Amino acid sequence: QVQLVASGGGLVQPGGSLRLSCVASGFTLDYNVIGWFRQAPGKEREGVLCISADDVTTEYVDSVKGRFSISRDNAKNTGFLQMNSLKPEDTAVYYCAASRYCSDNYYAYTFWGQGTQVTVSS
Repeated sequence: QVQLVASGGGLVQPGGSLRLSCVASGFTLDYNVIGWFRQAPGKEREGVLCISADDVTTEYVDSVKGRFSISRDNAKNTGFLQMNSLKPEDTAVYYCAASRYCSDNYYAYTFWGQGTQVTVSS
């Protein structure tokens, strides 16, 4: 079965860090881009970061610049989102996705993970 499984979310205090993982099965990530999206309660899903098949990063949200970074390990068929200096406004369900091209539009992606909850609160 074709799947993307996102994990690593949880409850963290402001200023803390989390590392999210996205493991693909049933297909190979090598020739796909990996995008990370998030959706806060009452808000639309927004693109955060995307990494291309040749490791070029695109940033879509100004508020995470300098705090979030994206990476991939093709040998493990896995993508990552490193989140540092977390703020309460980062609270959201975080989704990983894969497709041929990077985009901040969720409908452009072919495969989606189930999402993992990130809650930043003291």
